Parts: sequence; C-alpha cells; structure tokens
Amino acid sequence: MVLLAKPILAATLALSLGGCITGYDGEVLHGYQPDQRSLAQVRPGSSAEQVLVLLGTPSTTSTVGGDAWYYVSQETKRMVAFMDPKIVDRHIYAVYFDKSKKVQRVANYGIEDGKVVDFVSRSTPTGGAESTFLRGMLLNLFRFG
Repeated sequence: MVLLAKPILAATLALSLGGCITGYDGEVLHGYQPDQRSLAQVRPGSSAEQVLVLLGTPSTTSTVGGDAWYYVSQETKRMVAFMDPKIVDRHIYAVYFDKSKKVQRVANYGIEDGKVVDFVSRSTPTGGAESTFLRGMLLNLFRFG
C-alpha cells in the first residue's frame, strides 16, 4: 500500500501543476485596439469631431503645452500564469490639434520611442528586519504548540 502511495501522489501533483499551464495564453492586449482603416482616415485638417467618430474616446489627453489626444495600446506576455507579465509591445497613436480644433499632425509612437521614467526615486524605510517567504516558512516549521 505504501509503495503505491508515492506514485499516486506524484501523478496527482503532476496533473494539478499541468492543469495550470495547459491552454494558458500569456499574451494580453490592453487599452485601445486600433483599426488601421480608421487610423488612415485621420488626416491633417480633420475636425476633432471627425476624429472622435473615427477613433472614439482617447485613452488620455494632454494638459500642458497644446491640445493632443493619445490612444494607448499595450501587449503583455507572461510565460507561466504565476510569473510577472513583461511588456512586449506598446503603441501610442497621438493626434495633435491646432487652436481651431483641427488636426495639425498625427504620430505613432512605439515602445522603442519611449523612455523609462522612475516616478518615485526614493523609498521609505520600514522598521524591523525584512522578512522573506523562506524565512517565514522555516520559522513556522519549528513552532510547536
């Protein structure tokens, strides 16, 4: 009976872990999904209303230094379901307007055009020692009654 328990336990573990990965598609699209025909119809001289009809509501708009609408899309990928996702592609379709709300120019920025910005470069120290998962496991393992 004991000889049979180990293979059954191993098979159960393998099947449960295999179920986590089977059929998992780690690619996820976020944000604005552009229609290439609609993007091609936005030309200099178009009105803001036409852009709104063609592209819809922008992901964000500029607040300083002119008037621009930004349509942001991003693709992330993770190799295994429990791992952190990695950004593999990002596009920002920008529509710049002049004072009369007519399209001045359009731009399509990719991930290679971006810069990494550290919004918070300082950290707040906490009191006490930093606890890790392994340390917590070992401490709990040796606690009795």
